[in-house]
Amino acid sequence: MQATGDRSGTVLTSQITYSGNTGGGGGSRNQAVTPVGDWTPPACWYEPRTAKEFAKYMEDTYDSVVNMRGQHSYAKTSAGQTRQYYKDGEYKNYNLKKSDEGLWWVAVRDEDRWMEEGAKACSEPPAWVENGETPDLPNAVTPEVLAQLAYDQIRVPDTEVSLAPGGASKVNLPTWAWLDRATFKPVEVTASLVANGVNISATTVARPDSLALDPGTPDATLHPASGECGLSGSGSVGEPYAKGKAKQEPPCGVTYLRASGKSAYGLNATVNWKIGWTGTGQPEEQPLPDGAFGAGQDVVVEEIQSVNR
Repeated sequence: MQATGDRSGTVLTSQITYSGNTGGGGGSRNQAVTPVGDWTPPACWYEPRTAKEFAKYMEDTYDSVVNMRGQHSYAKTSAGQTRQYYKDGEYKNYNLKKSDEGLWWVAVRDEDRWMEEGAKACSEPPAWVENGETPDLPNAVTPEVLAQLAYDQIRVPDTEVSLAPGGASKVNLPTWAWLDRATFKPVEVTASLVANGVNISATTVARPDSLALDPGTPDATLHPASGECGLSGSGSVGEPYAKGKAKQEPPCGVTYLRASGKSAYGLNATVNWKIGWTGTGQPEEQPLPDGAFGAGQDVVVEEIQSVNR
């Protein structure tokens, strides 16, 4: 799928393509992973363009600003000065006569995140880079930057935890929790830039690592006590409930100590994902920040009814 569409008019959009678990096909795989901590994938970056592409973009931008009805004079002046710099100033006619000697590197932003502060980070003007030289620009596209952009495209299954025994949970009886191995498995996205003589890619893989439970009330006991259920030897989380285990302590679950009354407790289940990448020139997997995705579900808890004779 195309990152942000095609380039038309004055809109310069990404030439990066994505494949894999991007959620483009619909269904349940449509949940983004949230990075743990302060890190976020880039909201803008720099990509190469030919002199011809760059010239068209600059001319289209200039025409759009100048011909826009009601446009402020300072905007027209600024657009004219920018155009002159690349056409008649330091550079001659956008370096069209040097098309075989290099590329223009220009800022591109993620149009889904244009309101974020990070989308303003690519403030450097377009830069001409000779063939064989490395762009001296923040977030200029490399395999590692592609891996970070692929991170932002990963979509994981809804965290629908199976709970048993079925029906309403009972006070002081364990509720078993587990995740279906059919959906609880690694997912990956590959980001590629194949354009203007650049051919690089990176694959980012997210692997489920653990399930963290929050019972939605302090009147509960978690199993294990930390509330974090790790992977078993078979790669699953928790163990499906089986008849006859109602009073046994589950490897993953919760025991509610008080009935929920006329409402329900909001059990939140968060899957923690370990994330890494490989790519062009980097065959050994490198780590990226862990990710997490959580979802809530209502749990009704009832008192155990007994009959006195």
